[in-house]
Amino acid sequence: MAEQETATKTEEAPAEETTDPNLIGTLQDGTKLKQRIPRQRACNESGKNNNICRGHLKRWYEYGDDVRARADGGEVYRCERCQTLYLPSDQEVARTGTLSY
Repeated sequence: MAEQETATKTEEAPAEETTDPNLIGTLQDGTKLKQRIPRQRACNESGKNNNICRGHLKRWYEYGDDVRARADGGEVYRCERCQTLYLPSDQEVARTGTLSY
């Protein structure tokens, strides 16, 4: 009877799958594409045991045509730990560029 009770408990508890609202998609090589939050400087990708990566986001220039089409000419950032790509935010103006006088 104890075996039957544990079997019903495991069936009742569905596996919760949390979806990231900033996740845009995944490239063919498995790299995740996410939308950057305004003024975001650290990676918020959850890894094993629901720990956050917290890697520093660095400006990245060596992306392919598939990322270039999605970025629309904006700044692309990449996490230094997990290599997740962050596309520019719609709510934020690019902070780098040539100074105009």
